[in-house]
Amino acid sequence: NVIYPLMMMERYVTDAFRFNLAALAAHVRDIKLAEERIAGYRNFCNKIWNLARFTLMNLGSHANGEGGAPDDSRLDMADRWILTRLSVCVEEVSGAIDGYEFDEAARALYRFVWNELCDWYVELIKLDLRGEHGEERKLAASGVLLSVFADTLKLLHPFMPFITEELYSYLPGVEKMVSQEQYPKAEKVFESEAAEMECVMDVIRAVRNIRTEMNLAQDARTECVCYVKDEKTRAAIIGSAEHIKLLAKVKDLVVEESGERPGDSVSAIAGGQEGMGAVEVFIPLKGLVDFDVEEKRLGKEIDKVMKERHSVEGKLANADFVSKAPQEVVEKERARLCAILEKKTKLEAGIERVRSARG
Repeated sequence: NVIYPLMMMERYVTDAFRFNLAALAAHVRDIKLAEERIAGYRNFCNKIWNLARFTLMNLGSHANGEGGAPDDSRLDMADRWILTRLSVCVEEVSGAIDGYEFDEAARALYRFVWNELCDWYVELIKLDLRGEHGEERKLAASGVLLSVFADTLKLLHPFMPFITEELYSYLPGVEKMVSQEQYPKAEKVFESEAAEMECVMDVIRAVRNIRTEMNLAQDARTECVCYVKDEKTRAAIIGSAEHIKLLAKVKDLVVEESGERPGDSVSAIAGGQEGMGAVEVFIPLKGLVDFDVEEKRLGKEIDKVMKERHSVEGKLANADFVSKAPQEVVEKERARLCAILEKKTKLEAGIERVRSARG
């Protein structure tokens, strides 16, 4: 479709182009190249490069090849979670490659690197890497990060051979090229601790979603009240209070078995993973939000969305447009309509939250 591959590789680097081809390589469709997608995978290359820099900057004694991977007794909940997720990723990627489902393998790798390793694990261990929890904890966290990153490069190598080979050469203790290393195996699985960490992360997501939907200022720090009947779940949240405060911008966290709903609060339900109980999350908003102003703002947003909806529905109801326009244009309008309806649903839920908080 009139995209010159060599030009794309020169502009966006070869690994980005290769990964884009793999991500599109489904059995039942032709590959349609789009420059913006290739540019997106260049950003993925940058993400991996930045992760490498962060890892190498925080090696500590591992920089000299000392310390090695920590034994299980020194791992905390976040460590056990990322090692479990790595094992899941290894299984998904290996199975997809064996089945020639290269698009599934690429998606699994992208999800693990960006969403789990970078967005979550790196953030969860930053205080550890700064030494705020002692030298032993710093050594354990940096060891897990180094081990996981090395295995990640091995998983990525068949798709992105150039960047992975370059970065792998900088890791301490490396004696072979990454292409000569043994492919990773799914080894460490801590199902219970991984479920606990997922529950804590769900609470953080719930608080973040409330902050976004209620249009809170970026630097505003809120209170958070969690009611949890399940004792194991309650203990996991209390044990991860520091993570919740840091990543959800919470100043005071209260975790109880049950209680009254705090005044002027917005609520959400989190948790419920296998073996974990549900968590009622309340964010008191008194003094942080003018509920009348916020309801008017959301109402205006809904009016704008409805106008856009009528415009798109009018196009799709036009038989000439549907029959004569290119199929990809029609599909784009249908996808746009789905996004509009989803946005409308979220805005209406936001108004209900405002009314509920106001009482």
